Amino acid sequence: MPLSNINPDHYQQQLDAKAQRVSQLFSEFTPPALEVYPSPPLHFRMRAEFKIWHKGEHSHYAMFKKETPKQPQFISDFPIGSKTINQLMPELMAAIKAEPLLRKRLFQVEFLTTLSGQSLITLIYHKKLDEAWQSAAELLQQQLGAGIIGRSKKQKLVLKDDYVTETLDVSGQRFHFQQVESGFTQPNAKVNEKMLGWALQHSQNSPGDLLELYCGNGNFTAVLAQNFDKVLATEIAKTSVRSAEYNFKLNNISNIKIARMSSEEFSSALMGEREYRRLADIDLTSYNISTVLVDPPRAGLDDNTIKLISQYSRIIYISCNPNTLHDNIKQLSLTHDIAQFAIFDQFPYTDHIESGLVLVKR
Repeated sequence: MPLSNINPDHYQQQLDAKAQRVSQLFSEFTPPALEVYPSPPLHFRMRAEFKIWHKGEHSHYAMFKKETPKQPQFISDFPIGSKTINQLMPELMAAIKAEPLLRKRLFQVEFLTTLSGQSLITLIYHKKLDEAWQSAAELLQQQLGAGIIGRSKKQKLVLKDDYVTETLDVSGQRFHFQQVESGFTQPNAKVNEKMLGWALQHSQNSPGDLLELYCGNGNFTAVLAQNFDKVLATEIAKTSVRSAEYNFKLNNISNIKIARMSSEEFSSALMGEREYRRLADIDLTSYNISTVLVDPPRAGLDDNTIKLISQYSRIIYISCNPNTLHDNIKQLSLTHDIAQFAIFDQFPYTDHIESGLVLVKR
């Protein structure tokens, strides 16, 4: 987003416009009143990445506008970034300028931070990283108090850990999550807490078991598991599956099974169309699934997955794309009514909208 768009005085007006747009888009389904969950207007983003632009003896954080992709916009601070990111940015740049081993052929920096104060910095290079670079990076790690990772082509050097551990407060309960460098995590932690609390509230008193598709690192899974006898979750990315299993143990949750497969594959398995070795240790017939939670990518749900989830009494649908959500609801509205309707402002000052719907079978 252009940093010129970031003005806290305009935040509520922009959020109201988003709410109006979503309400109008879904009005044909006669949903209940829209619940709106705002973001902090500043310092809400827990991760960020910047290009590094070298000009003579100087180096700068840089971003690029879509309309001028070759013209760098130098960044001195990042008001939507967490306070930790804003603290680290000048300290890191000063260290880079002072140490040629760290500066030479550095082209990108990524920050990953947490509400609990942990931070991880990834430095990405157009050169092979050697022992001399590692020694300089270890001094940098001590200086900044942040974990350092070095990346280059076919190379990843982890000086301490390649993850941070986030702690979220969800409706008065604390949950801990491993968040791995390069893995997907929700970028706006305070809004994520609200989103998880909403899903927890609207899955209470649910009979039977939960099926979750696209579970990621277990963000929703770990929180909602308390409302169900058993949980069966799927995720295709190996890194996310490992993190999810780690997070279930970290939070002492024992009623979750996770299958590493796509929602399309799982749909075909659950409908008896195909058998998979990856499900060999999971007895699908032992689950009494009443509720399904889906949090798909921007493309939304495929037809087979819609056919599958339309069988269940309750659907919790989290979406990052109102347009594909609208298309999916057109099909699901043939069998279900919208019982709850919400937006969560994960991305202030942009057109992006995170939505949540609870659908109940007629």
